[in-house]
Amino acid sequence: MDDKKPTSFTFEIDNLSEKKGLISSPKFLSGNDEWFVNVYPNGYHIDERLSLHLQVANPESLPLGWKKQASYSFALLNQSGEELYRTPESCKLFRPQFTGWGSPKAFTLQKLKDMGYLENKLILKVDVKVIEAVDEGAVTGNDMLDVRGFKVLYSQLPLVNKLFRKHPDIAVNFKLKNQSVKTTYMNFLLGLIEKLDKPSPSFTEIELSNAQSELIDLTEAGFELDWLKKKLDEISLEKKRGLTDGSPVQEIDEHIKNLNLELEKEKGKSATCAAEVLLLEQTVSDLRVELSKEKKKSASSATEVLLLEQMVLDLKVELSKEKDKSATPNDLLEGVVSWEVLDYADIYTNEKGEE
Repeated sequence: MDDKKPTSFTFEIDNLSEKKGLISSPKFLSGNDEWFVNVYPNGYHIDERLSLHLQVANPESLPLGWKKQASYSFALLNQSGEELYRTPESCKLFRPQFTGWGSPKAFTLQKLKDMGYLENKLILKVDVKVIEAVDEGAVTGNDMLDVRGFKVLYSQLPLVNKLFRKHPDIAVNFKLKNQSVKTTYMNFLLGLIEKLDKPSPSFTEIELSNAQSELIDLTEAGFELDWLKKKLDEISLEKKRGLTDGSPVQEIDEHIKNLNLELEKEKGKSATCAAEVLLLEQTVSDLRVELSKEKKKSASSATEVLLLEQMVLDLKVELSKEKDKSATPNDLLEGVVSWEVLDYADIYTNEKGEE
């Protein structure tokens, strides 16, 4: 097939005014690949417009490193198949990071309303011409590619592209700019999404609590995750219902699982605490030995002080007796006694200092 041969595809939408969500056209061939059109009745990031986007179908099934350069335009037809309005032609490069391009401002809803197309049949046509198709064959599952500003593994592309298609505003308010940090948060988010895809009964209470904490961290970083919070709330509710409706044996099994997880955590804490307790006990033992030594020193010092005090009293008595004697001998005795008292006082002072 000639890749450069233009292809036209026409499809119809009934009662557009009643449509609220995304509308996807049937698939069609242009070049060697399938395409389809996404229609946004209420606009894509813009109000009061009918937005149209051309998408590559099944991009995950294409060869590694694929690229397709194609030109396209959209047209509005009347009931006779005549063109009433056509968007300007665009030429874009479609690749794993960008599997769809479009015209957010294709048609105003007011114009469609004035022409009566909101309540009647809307006929749209897309013209596609594949200019060049390339299979580089150089990308591996471990290569990093850019998707909406996030570096992701090639193997993650299907999930990331699906994530942005279903939730195009998910990272509009993402706060962090560092590329490695952004990659970490995206992996964090993909892991949480994968985790919440498990059947509800398989979750433990601790796993649900951890998932709740992860969701809070991702939300605080700027991700719009109301849809994921709703899913987590539903899982938690189903889990509670299962425990309420289940048999006592099931409840006990669940409780045992949670206790085992808590036990593993506490074992790590206990090892640290045990070492601290042993160190504290050794410190207390050393202090007791020191205290015992000091008590012995204090007892000995107290005895020596009492002995000195008694000696001083005895000397005072002797001094009093000698006062009745003559003055000269008395003066001599007082001098001797004074020196002895001073000597004992020095001994007493030194002993107190050593204590």
